[in-house]
Amino acid sequence: MPRYKLTIEYDGAPFVGWQRQDNGPSVQAALEEAAFAFCGERVTMHGAGRTDTGVHAAGQVAHVDLGRAHAPGTVQAAINFHLKPHPVVVVEAAVVPADFHARFSATARRYRYLILNRRAPPALERGRVWHVPVALDSDAMAGAAALLVGRHDFNSFRSTACQAASSVKTLDRLDVTRDGDRIALDVAARSFLHNQVRILAGTLQLVGRGQWTRHEVEQALAARDRTRAGPTAPPHGLCLMEVRYGAGTVNGPSAGDDGDDAQNAGDEQ
Repeated sequence: MPRYKLTIEYDGAPFVGWQRQDNGPSVQAALEEAAFAFCGERVTMHGAGRTDTGVHAAGQVAHVDLGRAHAPGTVQAAINFHLKPHPVVVVEAAVVPADFHARFSATARRYRYLILNRRAPPALERGRVWHVPVALDSDAMAGAAALLVGRHDFNSFRSTACQAASSVKTLDRLDVTRDGDRIALDVAARSFLHNQVRILAGTLQLVGRGQWTRHEVEQALAARDRTRAGPTAPPHGLCLMEVRYGAGTVNGPSAGDDGDDAQNAGDEQ
């Protein structure tokens, strides 16, 4: 039974998230129905990250087992044909070893959170950015972000509904950059806690507003208490940009391991 790795792009706005649910359409269900229309098989799409309602992806990864072999290009084209009119596209398909797992084989995930920092609301980027009309000091945000890089207990920066066994994570990257009136937060780690990136974004924008200092961010981290961190930023500014895999799989060198066990290696943003 061949296994395929799919790299997927989607607009998260019309979906309740990646994971199939009873309360609305999901990206996973759209892909599974498209695969069924293509090959007549009921399959399960295993995603690398369980993105929440409204969160987008430019580089989500899933794997699927099909009953018979097809050329990767055929799998990509056929699934894309049957995905219409959903805003979901398979960007690339590849055959992978049977032990490849989109979620548990991942060594790094990279998210980008975009803030539009101007008085006028977005028109072309509506639903893709968090509009913050108050001037933000991106240099101050970057300085505070540097305190959060590395291995920490991020209990203050996870949803109270997070089911991860441990709140200790290693952030490999948390960069804040400005390009005109757009501020980007690029965040990379092996795995994340539920809503971690969005809470980081919500906290750092308080620093940008001048309402918080670096020291207060440091205190929030040390408190290990969700009530001590900033708000959860809205989902539509967040995009899963890339999932990486180690040597011996299909996606380049390893990005390291923060020691999480397999059951804690996913993320819900």
